[in-house]
Amino acid sequence: MDEKMFCFQCQETAGCTGCTVSGVCGKKPEVAAMQDLLVYVTKGLSAVTTQLRAEGKDVCPGLDRLITENLFITITNANFDNEVIIKRIVDTLERKKENLEQVSNKSSLPEAALWDGEESVFPAKAAVVGVLSTNDEDIRSLRELIVYGVKGLSAYNKHANAIGQSDAEVDAFMQSALAKTLDDSLSVDDLIALTLETGKYGVQGMALLDKANTEAYGNPELTTVNIGVRNNPGILISGHDLKDLEMLLEQTKGTGVDVYTHSEMLAGHYYPFFKKYDNFAGNYGNAWWKQKEEFESFNGPVLMTTNCIVPPKDSYKDKLFTTGTAGYPGCKHIEAEDGKKDFSEIIELAKTCAPPQEIETGNIVGGFAHEQVFALADKVVDAVKSGAIKKFVVMAGCDGRHKARNYYTEFAEALPKDTVILTAGCAKYKYNKLPLGDIGGIPRVLDAGQCNDSYSLALIALKLKEVFGLDDVNDLPIIYNIAWYEQKAVIVLLALLYLGVKNIHLGPTLPAFLSPNVANVLVENFGIAGIGTVEDDIKAFFG
Repeated sequence: MDEKMFCFQCQETAGCTGCTVSGVCGKKPEVAAMQDLLVYVTKGLSAVTTQLRAEGKDVCPGLDRLITENLFITITNANFDNEVIIKRIVDTLERKKENLEQVSNKSSLPEAALWDGEESVFPAKAAVVGVLSTNDEDIRSLRELIVYGVKGLSAYNKHANAIGQSDAEVDAFMQSALAKTLDDSLSVDDLIALTLETGKYGVQGMALLDKANTEAYGNPELTTVNIGVRNNPGILISGHDLKDLEMLLEQTKGTGVDVYTHSEMLAGHYYPFFKKYDNFAGNYGNAWWKQKEEFESFNGPVLMTTNCIVPPKDSYKDKLFTTGTAGYPGCKHIEAEDGKKDFSEIIELAKTCAPPQEIETGNIVGGFAHEQVFALADKVVDAVKSGAIKKFVVMAGCDGRHKARNYYTEFAEALPKDTVILTAGCAKYKYNKLPLGDIGGIPRVLDAGQCNDSYSLALIALKLKEVFGLDDVNDLPIIYNIAWYEQKAVIVLLALLYLGVKNIHLGPTLPAFLSPNVANVLVENFGIAGIGTVEDDIKAFFG
């Protein structure tokens, strides 16, 4: 086989081993190469900033943002625009050069911190600094696990930054962790310890974003969201960035244009702040991977604020706009100026479009983040004590195209009627429209929100541990059966491991980037397991 690239960072990687000709996501080899190089030079810059901190010198906040955004750009399905990625590499090298001059002791810096080159040498350099440049399988596996965890953390960090919140400790850790993946003196044990430390800062990063979101928009609350359509033209907003949603709603107010959420942006409806907008219509469609047909039937323009982009069809490509770290060649990109974005072009285009075609009707109920569940705590505790609720099943994570993911729909349908699903992320689209009913008024699907809102699920578990007077969170009647797709799911997993959660089942496949030895460490120390058939897993979980 002619190997033109190598990438195995997502669940759908070819053959569960690695994409070598073209990415399953749609990423071309040249884009994969430039993303590899962008990660490499970002590691180099991170080594410089880490050394500056070690020497007691200040690091410009702008560098923290640059590193965070560089990593977010390389997350699966985020940015396919080679020109943008190359410009990022050039900018990063320039900033590295400036800051390298301030380092007093350069003797311990890795080669990545010292390397520089013109654009003409980028392809040749990219070819030797990718994933496979680490020969030892276990070291490679752990380095990538850490890098993917930090990539996931970068997403949550970026969202918090957009709302004006930052955490210097999180920024410093992300950079030091990246630098350590270049250190050949670190052993397998050292890297395992760093992996768990990544989970620690994953918790801290998600707490930061939770604070940013709730201080800006209020605590999510129980909300009924319409999934039908109105008769006005509309704009569909997808991705994860709530600040972009805020700016879009404000600018569309009084224009006659409705705003609909798609996929992970569904959670926007749960925040009290956004309920004041009369033109905030509802949620359109399902998880990210169905966007080709759903973006076409929507008729109006689509704003992608982050991942997950599916390479668009020609029928709507001219109506697909990107912003922030998202990008696709040939699609208009909306840049921020002094933190503000002008969406007038999208709004004017929407006015010329037909209203969305209705693809379904009904409602989704959600908004069960930590404060809303805490408000229902007495009711939940009574239901557990009475036996009305026997178990909770955490089914957070990601959705995807893989046919094996139908398992999660079938698993939800097969659950005993005295179980409640706790969810966050787009995995919920596999079961959030099923008629699963309620238990004494408590819905059997409690949706906390986006993938980053998995933090809420951790807080809920810790609260239940406290209420029931248990010493160990693993003594709770909670089962973890989580679907994963990309790097944000990796940081959620590492965060749960850091919090001491064990016996997590992960599917539909275990990550390709886990070597057999590293996988065994996770199995033996944390009880990580894959999934089986629905019938077998129901028997294993419930007897």
